Amino acid sequence: MGIERNWAGNLAYRAAAVAHPASVDELRDAIGAGGPVRMLGTRHCFNDIADTAGTHIALDRMPTVIEVGAQRDAVRVSGALRYGDIAPVIEEQGLALANLASLPHISVAGAVATGTHGSGDAIGSLASAVRALTLLTASGEIRMLRRGDAGFDGAVVGLGALGAVLDITLDVEPTYSVAQHVYEHPGWDALLADLDAVTGAGTSVSIFSTWQRTDAADQLWIKQRQPDDLRAERAALADALGAAPADGKRHPILGVDPEACTEQGGVPGEWFQRLPHFRLEFTPSAGAEIQSEYLVARADAVAAIEAIRSLAGRIAPLLLVNEIRTVRADDLWLSMAHGVDAVGLHFTWRPDEQAVRALLPDLEAALPASARPHWGKVFTLDGAEVRSRYPRWDDFAALAAQHDPERRFVNEYLERLGL
Repeated sequence: MGIERNWAGNLAYRAAAVAHPASVDELRDAIGAGGPVRMLGTRHCFNDIADTAGTHIALDRMPTVIEVGAQRDAVRVSGALRYGDIAPVIEEQGLALANLASLPHISVAGAVATGTHGSGDAIGSLASAVRALTLLTASGEIRMLRRGDAGFDGAVVGLGALGAVLDITLDVEPTYSVAQHVYEHPGWDALLADLDAVTGAGTSVSIFSTWQRTDAADQLWIKQRQPDDLRAERAALADALGAAPADGKRHPILGVDPEACTEQGGVPGEWFQRLPHFRLEFTPSAGAEIQSEYLVARADAVAAIEAIRSLAGRIAPLLLVNEIRTVRADDLWLSMAHGVDAVGLHFTWRPDEQAVRALLPDLEAALPASARPHWGKVFTLDGAEVRSRYPRWDDFAALAAQHDPERRFVNEYLERLGL
């Protein structure tokens, strides 16, 4: 019997069965048993990207690998591991990742395959840290692709279309600490007058809004690597924005208990205890929710936010929170930040999918043409339009056909995209 639902509960999976191989040989057998297959990670996608009418394959029983390289600049990890499982292990060895997403609960392979990103003007997506990955293809062949190899840039954000990801090698660096500061009610006009100054005010910056009001956002979160030499600039910025420091710990969603959130108030802590918004030991975010996200070219960011602002009256009743943050450009073919510094417009919706899907076409039409929807979240743009926003799409389609000529990993989601 298959796994019934995704993490948020908004999607019922159709798979007839789920396999939990404990070795490469068992995985090879599961893939080769016949019928379509899809890999299943931590189930944090909000659409049917991981769904199949055939067999789900979960790698949660495969041997665990967390292996730091001899040069201490990379770590090879099992694809099924969560970032929250890896981080404390490499921290004990004095090492760190440059970036983490809002949630440490997501698997490495799943996050990378969907272009999931984290944030920061100078920080690439999680996928940009990949220097090698090992795939088991539908034919049973093991293939390793390294940064610089032909096809590598297409295989990293692979949408699960090329095979099962056995392990991924990630760039690491010496460990560091981060402090997190929260400010309340920054004015929108001031935020948009110099958005670059706002997003450059820390290592990672997030603007949160419920759009219940259009004159001011709700919160501004600034995560800063230590030592912190931007105190004066941050105070001046907060003053210019009309924002006041929060007088206690906050959750991104107004009114929700912040216990699940990482420490705030400028208290320094280990990188993996501050870069995510949420702590591993708690259910992240709101639980019952739907998520959408669009990454726009940085040059289009102000116009995109103004478009959202113009729809605030329709957005606010369905919204739990909107988060705005930045991602550095990369060369990965299906990355939402491919070839362009990007600004992410993330929407955490109330769990009313019918109403959300009714709104999204108007929201998508209002956003600039550079907007690329997050692969693992809810969007309504058709496949042809999505493909048109990725200049290397045809190259990716050819790469997928090369790795999976029998289309064993293709599902309805990928068919809608034209694979």
